Amino acid sequence: MDAPDITDFSQLAYNEAGLVPCVVQDVRSREVLMVAWMSEASLELTRETGETVFWSRSRQELWHKGATSGNTQRVVEIRYDCDADCLLALVEAAGPACHTGAESCFFRTLEL
Repeated sequence: MDAPDITDFSQLAYNEAGLVPCVVQDVRSREVLMVAWMSEASLELTRETGETVFWSRSRQELWHKGATSGNTQRVVEIRYDCDADCLLALVEAAGPACHTGAESCFFRTLEL
């Protein structure tokens, strides 16, 4: 079923803190690189800059991914899920996504 695309960020289903989770995926390899939170303001800055900008819950401030490390993420496309409460950013990464230096934040395995 096709639904109209959202063009107004206020139409997303933000949580009580005004945030929506964003899964970041490499557009070529399809590897999941990281998960972060976005606000309406960070989405607007992402649109303006063409690079991912998130909301840091720990620092309570906007966070331009790679601003200090150089490991930026150029946004190719942002999708949203059926409930409009989760985003998927397809990116071209200019370096590792994880603060540990790993390509992806998902490099550890949970034993089952």
